[in-house]
Amino acid sequence: MPKELIEYIARSLVDDPDEVLVTETPGEQAAVIELKVAKEDLGKVIGKQGRTARAMRTLLSAARAGAGKRLVLEILE
Repeated sequence: MPKELIEYIARSLVDDPDEVLVTETPGEQAAVIELKVAKEDLGKVIGKQGRTARAMRTLLSAARAGAGKRLVLEILE
């Protein structure tokens, strides 16, 4: 569910939604969600002063409420 949420948000923000790639790597204490977008769309996903990225991380923390694990969002270049 969190992976699909991040993918939906990212695809809505970027100019090239086909380049959006989201992977989830489960760990013992936390799951890492990696978001990769086209180089020219990177600024749109991060937002001014990181506001968009911070908002996505906030949504992830709300989505994990039932999961019990910590979710970490990493935006890759």
